[in-house]
Amino acid sequence: MERKLTAILCADVYGYSRLMGEDEEGTLRTLSACRKITDSLIERHHGRFVNSAGDSVLAEFASVVNAVECAVEIQTSLKEENASLPPERRMEFRIGLNLGDVIIDGEQIYGDGVNVAARLESLANPGGVCISGTVYEQVRDKLTLGYEDRGEQAVKNIGRPVHVWRVVLDGTATPRETIQLRRRYWRGVLSLTGLAIAVGTFLVVQHLSLKPPRTSASIPPPEKPALTLPSIPSIVVLPFTNLSGDPQQEYFSDGISDQLINELSRLPGLFVIARNSSFAYKGKPIKEHDVGRELGVKYVLEGGVYKVGDRVRVTVQLADANSGTDLWAERYERPLRDIFSLQDQIVQRIVITLNLQLSLWERGIMARRRTDNLEAYDDFLRGLEFQSSMTKEGNAKARQMFEKAVELDPNYADAYAVLGWTFWLDWFWQWRQDPGTLKRIDELAQKTIALDESHAIGHILLSGVDLANRKYDEADAEAKRAIALAPNSAPAYSWLAEALIHSGDYAEAIKFARVAMRLDPRNRGLYLGEEGIAQTFNGHYAQAIPTLETSLASYPNNMGPRLALTIAYSEVG
Repeated sequence: MERKLTAILCADVYGYSRLMGEDEEGTLRTLSACRKITDSLIERHHGRFVNSAGDSVLAEFASVVNAVECAVEIQTSLKEENASLPPERRMEFRIGLNLGDVIIDGEQIYGDGVNVAARLESLANPGGVCISGTVYEQVRDKLTLGYEDRGEQAVKNIGRPVHVWRVVLDGTATPRETIQLRRRYWRGVLSLTGLAIAVGTFLVVQHLSLKPPRTSASIPPPEKPALTLPSIPSIVVLPFTNLSGDPQQEYFSDGISDQLINELSRLPGLFVIARNSSFAYKGKPIKEHDVGRELGVKYVLEGGVYKVGDRVRVTVQLADANSGTDLWAERYERPLRDIFSLQDQIVQRIVITLNLQLSLWERGIMARRRTDNLEAYDDFLRGLEFQSSMTKEGNAKARQMFEKAVELDPNYADAYAVLGWTFWLDWFWQWRQDPGTLKRIDELAQKTIALDESHAIGHILLSGVDLANRKYDEADAEAKRAIALAPNSAPAYSWLAEALIHSGDYAEAIKFARVAMRLDPRNRGLYLGEEGIAQTFNGHYAQAIPTLETSLASYPNNMGPRLALTIAYSEVG
C-alpha cells in the first residue's frame, strides 16, 4: 500500500431518505441527472472519481484550488438544476473538502484525511460547502471567494478538533467577532430555566416520521450489532396492511395496529417495541430475522385488515424472528360492531402463545374503557391520522374529529386524552395564543383519568402541565404513575427523564432516557438529546458534545439539544 497527500471531496444528498420514501423512481431520476453534472465537473477540474454508494460521492484532486473550484461550480450548477423542481423534490448536496494524507489501495483511498472530509460534509448546509483549515490556508489568497470561520469543532472518531470554514456562496458570511460575541451572550443567558420549555420538544417530535441517522458513504458503515434480547418475551407489532384496495381505509388498518400495541404495552410480563419504531417499517419489504435483530425482539406480529361495508376481516400471524417460523396464524371475520372484542381476542391469543403464566384478569389488568359507538371510534381513528401530520392545519382537523367523538360518546376516555394532546401541541408550538390553553389541557387530562384512572396518557399530560408550571416533583410523580400503568410506554420514560432533568437528578434522567431508547430503538437520537442535556447540566461537557451531535443528526430542528450543545461548546472553549 502507498500513501500520498491529496485533496478529498465528499458529497451527499441532504434528506435523501425522505425523498426516496416519498417517490423512489422520481428521486432516482433526479439523482441520475445530478450525478451527471457532478461527475462531469469532477473530470473537468482534473479530479478523479473514487467511489459512490447511493447518494454519496468521493473524489480526489491533485490541486486544492481545483477541488474548491469544482465544489463551488457543483453547487452553482445544481442550484440551477433544482430551480425547475418543486421545493419538496429538490435535491441539495452537502460537500466537505479536506487536504490530507491518505492510504491508496487499488482505486480506493482510506484514512483520517477521508474521514475528516466526510465529517465536514455532514457539517455543511444543504447546497453548501465546508472546508478544513488546511484547505483554507491553501486557497484563501488564490480564489475570489468569501469564507466564514466556524472555529474548531470536535468531530466523531477524530482525535483532535478540526478547524472548519464555510465557503460563502450567498454573500452571508458572519464575522468572527460576531460569533465570539454570540458565544459570550449565550454563556451569560442560558440556564436551566432558559431551557425549561425547550427541553419539552422531545415528546412533541416523537410523533414525527423523520429519517434515522445516516453515515456518509465515504466511510462504509459497519453492520450494527444485534440488540440483546430482554429476559422476558419480546415482540414488535408491525403496521397491519390495508387490504381493502382503498387508500382512504389506511387509517383503519393503522388504527388496528395502534390498538394492539397499546393493549400489549399494558402487560408487565411482555416487552413491546414502541409504535414509532414499528411503524418505521410501514410499506417496506421486511424479513423477520432482520427486524428482530434491529429491534432486539424474539417475536414479530404481522397482519392485514380488509374492511368492506359493515364487516371486517383481520388476518394475523406471529413468527419467531430468529428462525422466521410461523408460530400461529389466525383469520377473524366479524361484523364491524365487534371490532373491540376482536382486538381483545387477538391480544389474549398472543398472551397464550407466548406462555405468559397468568391471564389478563389474573394479573389484575382491566381492559381500557372504550366506546360502543362505532361512529365515535371512526372519528377517533381519523383524528389520529390528521394529528400524525404534526402541522397546525392537521392538528386543527384532528381536534374537530376528537371533539365530534366525545360529543357522540361523552364517556370516551381515549378521545379526551388525544383531544388534550391537540391542545398541548397548540401550547408548545404557540399555534394558538390563548392564555387558557394549559388550563384546558389540565381539564381534559383530569376528565380522561376520571373516566379511566388507568389511562397512562392522562397522567402523561398532567406531567406535562406540571412541567410547564415548573412543578417538578408533581411532574415526576405523574410520569412515574404513567410508567406503572404502561410499563412499555417510551413517552412515559422520556417524560420522566425531562422531569428529572429539571429537578437536577441528572444520573436518573439519563437512566430513564436510555430505557425509552431501548423501547424505541429506531428513534435513538430523540432520547440521546435528553441524555446530552442531562450531561451538559451535570457539567460533563466533553461527553455531552458527541451525544448531542448524534441526536441532532437525526433531529436537526430540535431546539433543546441545540441550545445545550451551544452551552457545551462554550464551556470547552
